[in-house]
Amino acid sequence: MLGGMDKSPAQLVRCLVAGDPVAVRTLVDLARTGDDATVLVAAALVDPAWTALLDRAAALAANGRERQLVAVAAAYLRGDPDRADLLVRDHLADHPDSLLAAHIAGLNEKRKHR
Repeated sequence: MLGGMDKSPAQLVRCLVAGDPVAVRTLVDLARTGDDATVLVAAALVDPAWTALLDRAAALAANGRERQLVAVAAAYLRGDPDRADLLVRDHLADHPDSLLAAHIAGLNEKRKHR
């Protein structure tokens, strides 16, 4: 339980998006030894060792949804905002419930307007 809440990947992503520092620490801790591609992508957004996390996420991605999410995060983290926009649009068209992809899209927009 995370502060009395569920520690599922979906709940951790919701807490990450909300800015919960406990969720951030939990994601990073889980990513060290975990094998959930979504957790690894979420942790990559906040961990300086993001390249290793994304490499692991790519290796563990079990389906197209996870592979697309890894590609979206990689484009964003590598500083390619146009590619991130295109990839996140495609991902959200296929998976409109992807909160993590929507979060990356928001981060990408903020970065473009700095």
